[in-house]
Amino acid sequence: MKVAIASDHGGIHIRKEIISLLDELKIPYVDLGCECESSVDYPDYAVPVAEKVAGGEADRGILICGTGIGMSIAANKVKGVRCALVHDTFSAKATREHNNSNVLAMGERVIGPGLARDIAKIWLETPFDGGGRHEQRVNKVSLIEQRSPE
Repeated sequence: MKVAIASDHGGIHIRKEIISLLDELKIPYVDLGCECESSVDYPDYAVPVAEKVAGGEADRGILICGTGIGMSIAANKVKGVRCALVHDTFSAKATREHNNSNVLAMGERVIGPGLARDIAKIWLETPFDGGGRHEQRVNKVSLIEQRSPE
């Protein structure tokens, strides 16, 4: 597994915590920034991570901003991305098992570093349940992406 990770100015501290976790788990990653605490635009960081996942250069992506909301919205605009905004461990497990999410978004102003590490670890280690109703539902979501606007 290879992970693409990024944050905007509102998520740099938790991004560093997650990078530490990736090092501990010996999971290769590409860090796409940012390194500043001055205001930057979250789409400039969310989209490159999402594109790496959608393009197969990374298997999973992790995004952190102040709330996780902006990052998740931007990432989900990229075809093939299923970004889940998660702030609890139950949802981290469920979004992998049931939704086969390939990008995780979190908010540094919402959760602390310990919980963020727990969420990321669970999300990284949980496989997609696959088969049956879960795969059918994920496939239906993929079909929505195929539609052209009317």
